Amino acid sequence: MSGSQDRTVAVPWDDDEDPVAAARQAAAGRKRRRPPRGPKRRYRSIFISDVHLGTKGCRADYLLDFMRHAESDYLYLVGDIVDGWKLKKSWYWAPDHNDVVRKVLKRASQGTQVIYIPGNHDEMLRDYVNHDLAGVKILQDTIHETADGRRYWVLHGDEFDGVVMHAKWLAFVGDHAYRVLIGMNTWVNYVRRKLGYSYWSLSAYLKHKTKKAVEFMSNFEESVASEAVKRSVDGVICGHIHHAERRQIQGIDYINDGDWVESCTVLVEHDDGRMEILFWADDIARREAAARSGDEAKALEAAE
Repeated sequence: MSGSQDRTVAVPWDDDEDPVAAARQAAAGRKRRRPPRGPKRRYRSIFISDVHLGTKGCRADYLLDFMRHAESDYLYLVGDIVDGWKLKKSWYWAPDHNDVVRKVLKRASQGTQVIYIPGNHDEMLRDYVNHDLAGVKILQDTIHETADGRRYWVLHGDEFDGVVMHAKWLAFVGDHAYRVLIGMNTWVNYVRRKLGYSYWSLSAYLKHKTKKAVEFMSNFEESVASEAVKRSVDGVICGHIHHAERRQIQGIDYINDGDWVESCTVLVEHDDGRMEILFWADDIARREAAARSGDEAKALEAAE
């Protein structure tokens, strides 16, 4: 499924929740109401990136909901799972951020092969490349072979971002501006909710409508695909640009698994090797709608 089109997704809120109340609840250690539970799903592989634990924009609650419903033989953490840039400036760590870490470590202890490929925001972990930390393998990049024999190069992708590589100060400035947009997005969606509208990502909208941002994403994708061609692989899986996408570039199956700040997307491999991008906010919205209708069977069917 391609993530190239603009998407509007419904994000569940508690009826009495506003941004100030949500912040107070987080400070008090209270969690948001969980969405209705759906059926368990089993995949061969799961690819997650750009969670940005340690920031207020992180949708750890949505990621936890996904992890409650999905199991796999392989779990790839494709960079920027923890936001070291933000944590160096000021400390923020909500209870559900701890829960995400616990879930990952528990899976590693139960036999899931967990591979962590650090990105630019969690670059401190690059000092531990080729080490095993509590059952989690830290790698610079790797090759994943699917059930049907295809070879995918897995990397975060920041090495193909010229700003990050050659003007890091500018990357920090851009990161600050991005966080301002995420903060504005909270208030915009509070107003939208009061007016009866569904969730809408301001930052994603601006990225997709700004010519320079679109050019950057296109250049990034082309650069990653060109390197994949040189490595004689069938495809490439990356993150970094917070834009879930799957398309053919230069004969390469280019897949970006998106993020858990704006789009709440994850890439999964089915037992037959089929790759699929899941938009998890859509899944939650369907379960919420079915639950409101009072039809439990319909809720389970909506989550399939």
